[in-house]
Amino acid sequence: MTSKTLYTEKIKEEAQRLGFLACGVAKARYLEEEAPRLEEWLTRNYQGEMAYLANHFDKRLDPRLLVPGAKSVISLLYSYYPAEQQKDDSAPKLAKYAYGEDYHFVIKPKLKDLLNFIREEIGEVDGRVFVDSAPVMERVWAQEAGLGWLGKNTLLLNKREGSFFFLAELIIDLDLDYDNPIRTDHCGTCTRCIDACPTEAILAPNLLDASKCISYLTIELKDAIPNDFKGQMENWAFGCDICQDVCPWNRFSKPHQEEAFNPHPDLLEMSSGDWHEMTEEVFRKVFKKSAVKRTKYSGLKRNLGFIKPQ
Repeated sequence: MTSKTLYTEKIKEEAQRLGFLACGVAKARYLEEEAPRLEEWLTRNYQGEMAYLANHFDKRLDPRLLVPGAKSVISLLYSYYPAEQQKDDSAPKLAKYAYGEDYHFVIKPKLKDLLNFIREEIGEVDGRVFVDSAPVMERVWAQEAGLGWLGKNTLLLNKREGSFFFLAELIIDLDLDYDNPIRTDHCGTCTRCIDACPTEAILAPNLLDASKCISYLTIELKDAIPNDFKGQMENWAFGCDICQDVCPWNRFSKPHQEEAFNPHPDLLEMSSGDWHEMTEEVFRKVFKKSAVKRTKYSGLKRNLGFIKPQ
């Protein structure tokens, strides 16, 4: 067994011990084939008000600009699929990833533990950890690392786990054994995600107009939600899971084992009235450590007012 193979096996074993669903490795390189796709997507303004997606264009395509001398991109999956969901079908809906604590603060320490493990086991290794917080094309790198393929809804799909997971990366200057990219589209002729999207945000297979996405409208958009979307939000107050809920691959989703992702005891019991009458005090209590804090109380009230039945 070569040292590269041994190191790779040790890293994957430690990732599993830390609770990651899967771990794959890709060679750090310039994503030449992604450059024209990203440029066109940005030119069409599909990013909406997410101006940061146009920043650091070269870094977004080349991890070696984020970590000088980078040789490997380690991609990891971490499940957030809940064992239970909201009880009141008529209540405003919350994306499942936001049920528990903000994932940035849960996953990042685990990535740092993995990097420390690498340094303890192997020696001086330079690298950085990333959890949806830097110009990294995480879905592309996960595909390159053999962890799944890009579905028609643009999300990474995995045959064993579906898509209810977070993506995270470790970019390091260490040569490892690289996994084979998944080039096969296992979605076939299925178009359930495209057909189910109420705002028609999925324009074509693997092409998303993010400015029409309910997740964008309820989280990223800081201005008033355009009236064009009245009656199309399907009661989503923060984020949206429609394209995942209808995906056949998600029948394989299994409940996560992360205690930090368990919801506040009151959250799943909240009725429609509880949501619409929510005070700032209740907001702070129920969403104390949640990603919902990103939209603030005022933002959530804006969303609730927009979707409230007339």
